[in-house]
Amino acid sequence: MLQKIREGSQGWVAKVIVGAIIVTFALFGAESLVSYFQSGGNDVAKVNGEAISRQAVETQVQRGIRSGQVPPEQERQYRAQVLDQLISQKTLDQYAEAGGLFVSDTQLDQLIVSLPEFQDQQGRFSDQLFTTRLAQAGYTPAAFRRELRADTLRRQIQQGLAVSAFVLPGEQQRLAALQQQQRSFRYARLTPADLAEPVTPSDAEIQKYYEAHQDDFRRPEQVKVNYLVLNQQDLAHNVEVTDAELRQAYEQDRKAAPRRVSHILVTYGDGDRTEQQARARLEEVKAKLAKGEDFAKLAKTYSDDSSSAAKGGDIGVIQKGFFGQAFDDAAFALDQGQVSQIVKSDYGLHLIKVTDIEIPSFEKDRAALVKEVQLAQSQDAFNEAVQKLTNDAYEADDLASVAKEMGLTLKSSDWFSRDGGGEGVLSNPDVIAAAFSPDVLEDGYNSEAIETDAQQRVVLRVVDHRDASVLPLDQVRDRVTAAVKAEMTRQRLKAQAEQAVTSLRQGETVAGLDWQRVDAVTRDGADGVPQPVLEAAFGLPRPAADGASYTSVELPDAVAVVALDKVAAGKPDAQSADFTRRLAQRIKAQNAIQGLSESLQSEAEIEKR
Repeated sequence: MLQKIREGSQGWVAKVIVGAIIVTFALFGAESLVSYFQSGGNDVAKVNGEAISRQAVETQVQRGIRSGQVPPEQERQYRAQVLDQLISQKTLDQYAEAGGLFVSDTQLDQLIVSLPEFQDQQGRFSDQLFTTRLAQAGYTPAAFRRELRADTLRRQIQQGLAVSAFVLPGEQQRLAALQQQQRSFRYARLTPADLAEPVTPSDAEIQKYYEAHQDDFRRPEQVKVNYLVLNQQDLAHNVEVTDAELRQAYEQDRKAAPRRVSHILVTYGDGDRTEQQARARLEEVKAKLAKGEDFAKLAKTYSDDSSSAAKGGDIGVIQKGFFGQAFDDAAFALDQGQVSQIVKSDYGLHLIKVTDIEIPSFEKDRAALVKEVQLAQSQDAFNEAVQKLTNDAYEADDLASVAKEMGLTLKSSDWFSRDGGGEGVLSNPDVIAAAFSPDVLEDGYNSEAIETDAQQRVVLRVVDHRDASVLPLDQVRDRVTAAVKAEMTRQRLKAQAEQAVTSLRQGETVAGLDWQRVDAVTRDGADGVPQPVLEAAFGLPRPAADGASYTSVELPDAVAVVALDKVAAGKPDAQSADFTRRLAQRIKAQNAIQGLSESLQSEAEIEKR
């Protein structure tokens, strides 16, 4: 199937598929990443002078949260991970550029149409799947192409390192034998119930722990704000719309609506025919169409676009920008069923037919049209309101008077920090930055009107502020007590386990151990066996005859005593030996890639802000 796609990519449609991507996703401007990759005053880091913007970080963070992969309470840690990842990627990008690595537009086109994520059940590129999946991910076409190109270059570097990794035959044999080695062992859990008496921290122990772990009980700098939200939707609701205005808007939308298009392409200039000969060929087609012959049948006979000719010239649903200005001007001037005059493009000469226009009926689209017209007609009023809000907020010493003057609701927030932000519009990075800016926080001014999206502005004023500080022990005593109790319990269980291991090694019997037996398992593990226990068992030395090797290992809620009873040599077959070889090569490649990344970062000038 991929070979078929590659062959098809030589056709005219594949050559312009990226143009299709660019326009298709222009609809998702609300998630535009274009500005995220531009330098500016809101940068969070620089790598060898190249900026990483705050928006780039926030975009990745919000994607992780919206996808459900990152719990909201881990947002702060995830943000730091994202920044580190972007720094690493930036060093690799610079390394690729310095090394002259390159991905052509044609290579990028072929990669896009071959990605299985964008193919239908028949393995064909699907514009609908492409549209849906990139929209859900929040990508604009420019950002998608940029990230895909950069990722492809990074993979070129990684693959170059990977193919240089090799494993010697002796290494392969030893690794395969170790991979298939089988071990039989026992393990017993020690839980808080196994302690002689429950742990009860003293006041002195609580105080000591609190003083040693004050960073765990630190409250970040926080503010409370009053704020106003100006939303164009609120103004738009008051706009009365006539049926004539709705129909006019519908016709405008219909003219620009996606449409299904067929074409007959005749190429020239390749030594086979001249432009004049190409025009004569299409004039012949036009004459046959005038006599009532079928466009689809003529496309199969006359079109030089091999990828669409077999489908009667059908090139699918397009939007403006797909195939260049001349093609667009012709295609979007046609109504359903109409055929264009001869159109000249970079690819040759075309006859274009619109077979369908993808737009709901007027009645089905009425509600959306009402909102569209209301927004359009309220734009001037909204712009005036934004200007008034800006002026009034600048001149006022509070927000209550501004709210009264403009008929807005004055809202108040709870405490929030730079990292976490507040709820609703207060989670917007620009709003957070404004709340902690010197003019607002230190000088006590109202903020400027902050654009949170094209139809909304926010103005805020700090009404309370508290510096970062360690919370008093009385406020966090329950948390400290729980932490001390958990730590003391862990230490006592660990000591009890180590004592049991010492006694077992001396040949003594230890009462109260509830052994769980695991027989003849490989490093792949067995159901129900905790991974730390498995790793401990495979980390123990081979036991003496009729003896056992012992160790202890910590688990999330317990400590386990592990006894290794038997080690059986592995007998790798050809399949497992090949797997081990590939695994070893992959590990070596990963180490090489990690080494390169660390080296590039150590040599780079990295400035975090």
